[in-house]
Amino acid sequence: MFEYLFGDKKKAATGPPELMRPEERRRAVEGSSTAELAARLLIAPTALMQLTPEEALTVVSYMVPQRIAAGTTFIIEGDKTDTDYMLLLLEGEVTVESILVSRRTPVTVSVLGPGSLVGEMGLVDGRARLASCTASTDVRCAVLSRAALGTLSIDEPRTAAKLMFAVSLRIAERLRDATEKLKKYSQLTQAMQQEIDHLLPD
Repeated sequence: MFEYLFGDKKKAATGPPELMRPEERRRAVEGSSTAELAARLLIAPTALMQLTPEEALTVVSYMVPQRIAAGTTFIIEGDKTDTDYMLLLLEGEVTVESILVSRRTPVTVSVLGPGSLVGEMGLVDGRARLASCTASTDVRCAVLSRAALGTLSIDEPRTAAKLMFAVSLRIAERLRDATEKLKKYSQLTQAMQQEIDHLLPD
């Protein structure tokens, strides 16, 4: 699906991206404004602040650029076959939707912009997607596949470990946020039930 790394295609033409040596990858992204943008966004507060600029550029050298046309649903809730990658949004907006219990139409969960990560849980566990993602506008992004992550782990184990630690922290933050929302929902449901009981006594 993805043919070239970021940067000069001629520099990257020594072989398929998955077979390139670390020094070839670094050479391929040297001077690439898009690669530098991706590295800056990768360490922004919305993404992975735990990486240094140099480490972020190293990670970007294992990513590939992708354009997604407006209106395209590129991640489908429940999909189990295409889950082994995550995206870093460089330009554009993505709407995240999910079909909640007892509903037939999807509900918008969030709208993501540049610097946001999409699909990182799939990168970690490869399980079914939990939500659908649609490009609200034309989108430019950087894609990191699980295969590329495996290569990064061999070539640059320290950077790969920091990346996965940062991704794990992000997932933990989202889990805590979801738990807090669930608690508030439970409290609201309990309060509503008490009000109903008060208005309709036995």
